[in-house]
Amino acid sequence: MHRNPVPTVDIIIEIGRADGKTGIVLIERKNPPFGWALPGGFVDYGESLEQAAVREAREETSLEIQIKGQMHTYSDPQRDPRQHTISTVYTAEAEGTPEAQDDAKEIGVFTKEEISFPLAFDHRKILDDYFRRK
Repeated sequence: MHRNPVPTVDIIIEIGRADGKTGIVLIERKNPPFGWALPGGFVDYGESLEQAAVREAREETSLEIQIKGQMHTYSDPQRDPRQHTISTVYTAEAEGTPEAQDDAKEIGVFTKEEISFPLAFDHRKILDDYFRRK
């Protein structure tokens, strides 16, 4: 049987907070693997990566995002314990108040300094790369 890695997207959503700081939206996953993570998910058949990023952001955070750009693609076969995935990461902006929906149990907006807790998948590496480039 021929098998291929599964395409996914992750979105780094920058959003202003009530305290005037800009933070990154993270969700606490409702399903395994548990933990805090960037919003994202699987690309549906017939959908572009950008369309998947917008859809996943809306489904998990209720936010309408504006994609700023494609940051990087992550392909380590061990990045997702469920199966081999290849994730294309986008940076985006949004306004409003995120609300946990769909696969998200909780949601928060965190500054770089506040993200001192473990993250699911390879999202710590993704955010380290993101903050290094800022």
